[in-house]
Amino acid sequence: MKKVQLIMDSHALDLAITRITHQILERNRDLSRLGVVGMQTRGVYLARRIAKKLNELEKRKLTAGVLDVTFYRDDYRKTLKKPKAQVTDIPFDINGMNVVLVDDVLFTGRTVRAALDALTDFGRPKTIQLAVIIDRGNRELPIQADYTGTVLKTLPNQAVKLAMQEHDGEDSIWLVELEKGD
Repeated sequence: MKKVQLIMDSHALDLAITRITHQILERNRDLSRLGVVGMQTRGVYLARRIAKKLNELEKRKLTAGVLDVTFYRDDYRKTLKKPKAQVTDIPFDINGMNVVLVDDVLFTGRTVRAALDALTDFGRPKTIQLAVIIDRGNRELPIQADYTGTVLKTLPNQAVKLAMQEHDGEDSIWLVELEKGD
């Protein structure tokens, strides 16, 4: 994998998160019935940042949940040699809530489909809204984000890589060229 083009630096990423936060507020005025849940791994960091901005803007104490969808994926037996489950921790009752599901990159829609299945195992939310930083198109399922940082059409030999300070030591989004075997 080779970094080819910087899509967002740390400032642009923060602006996108801020914009998404404001859009969430516009649609969800009653924060007492709002929950934010990030998908492992980088969606968790994005969800925490969104929750922090919501708290700062509205003087609330929202805590972002964490969702692992490993065993809900339709390909985990085929493509993941040794699936590694991660933490799921949703510290609030999702029944009747407006849940904002946060992921880093929306591509085929299959991971989001898995997340929808996983979330409904915890209850029945009033709504599930999807927030992503990058929508790269090429959907295989009819899934669409409610909140998007940017849309970036990619080729089959390209991928989008999000680096987060908390996990990778920097904030940036890169378009990368995939090499055979990646």
